[in-house]
Amino acid sequence: MTTTLIVFLIICLLLACTFEFVNGFHDTANAVATVIYTNSMKPTVAVVYSGLLNFIGVLTGGIGVAMGIVNLLPMEVLVDSNVMHGIAMIIALLLSAIIWNLGTWYFGLPASSSHTLIGSILGIGIAFYFLPDSIGGSAVNWDKAKETGWALLISPFAGFAAAIAIMFIFKRFVKNDLFYKEPIPGKTPPIAIRMLLWFTCGMVSFFHGQNDGQKGVGLVMMILIAIMPAYFSLDSEINLQSVSANVTVIEQVISKADTSQFGKEEFKNYYNIKKHAQHFNSATSGIFSVEGVAAADRFELRKDIVKVTKGAEKLMKSENVAISKADASALKKEVDSAKKLVEFAPSWVIIMISVCLGLGTMIGWKRIVKTIGEKIGKQHMSYAQGASAEIVAAIGIGIATAYKAPVSTTHMLSSGIMGSMVAKKGLKNLQRSTITNILLAWVLTLPVTIILSGGLFLLFRAIL
Repeated sequence: MTTTLIVFLIICLLLACTFEFVNGFHDTANAVATVIYTNSMKPTVAVVYSGLLNFIGVLTGGIGVAMGIVNLLPMEVLVDSNVMHGIAMIIALLLSAIIWNLGTWYFGLPASSSHTLIGSILGIGIAFYFLPDSIGGSAVNWDKAKETGWALLISPFAGFAAAIAIMFIFKRFVKNDLFYKEPIPGKTPPIAIRMLLWFTCGMVSFFHGQNDGQKGVGLVMMILIAIMPAYFSLDSEINLQSVSANVTVIEQVISKADTSQFGKEEFKNYYNIKKHAQHFNSATSGIFSVEGVAAADRFELRKDIVKVTKGAEKLMKSENVAISKADASALKKEVDSAKKLVEFAPSWVIIMISVCLGLGTMIGWKRIVKTIGEKIGKQHMSYAQGASAEIVAAIGIGIATAYKAPVSTTHMLSSGIMGSMVAKKGLKNLQRSTITNILLAWVLTLPVTIILSGGLFLLFRAIL
């Protein structure tokens, strides 16, 4: 690597760490708002507690969500023949995400870091349409974008409805009137209430780390693949002959599918899978480790695996493809196994992001805590409302992580607070101005970050 590339690599990694650090203190209030606002924990203790659980969450969260972030942009876009173009993409993406996150935090708005990141990534892809050598529709992985979009769209409404349901459950089984009253400033609640809120705060923090932390891991892997594809395209610990066997089975199962009902897209995908499977098996014949592959050829092998696995998954979802349950089950098993070669993150990346998210969690919480505690509802948040919102957020984020979908901690918790307020006195219990601002931030995040990241990318690409 040249000195210039090393400098840009360091800059990009620092920006990724900054994004995760900002994400930490931007989203901290979502976890600690209830315990701080209800005097269940002192602020210093709460943010350290939350920060540690965020750290543990990242370490134990796997990389499913991280790879979902990476796969929003196809590999052809991620690595340009001119590595400086890849650097322009990464810097534009990270700067736009950081700028929007800092802006919404400054104004105390519970905006979504997930929405911000997704919008920035889509902005890069869309910007490719305006380049002289545009690659057109392949610039955005729209299938993955739709899956991600649905997860982000549904989560606020699910959180709102679930919080109402939990509030009714509380009222049915918890008869302590104190549980439904506003906290008295400076007065500590009974130990049972404190323990419940400690638990819910911890769960939100832990699952936030598992989901949001992976987004930082995905960003770092984007950077490493874009700037150093020879070293980070493939997992050096995976046996290539094992993957070759997976690819062979995938090709065999696909070949057994009834093609009589195939349309143009199915045939295109069908032959694409065969082409890349054959290339991978030919290129890795007799080679057991990644070190045995020439550095210049490793990214092509990554493309083969991505094309084969994603193509097989897409083909199996088509209504025009007939395949037995046994073959479908075998195909899924082989696809999941083959993906391990390209869907990975080194331990040092996960630890670095864990530290950044954990440290970020320990500062910057005051602005948004006040919004969540006092400005969403016309009445201040009660113990029951805080607990119900955090239970909803923890469960929602945990389920999303299990399904490898990025979801907004901010949207889950703020919508949960709204639902808990409505459960008490109906829609009239919401502060219209705050709800309007939150909804405005929710609506504007995608278009603003798409325009900002796309514009910055075109600017930086022209300069670099």
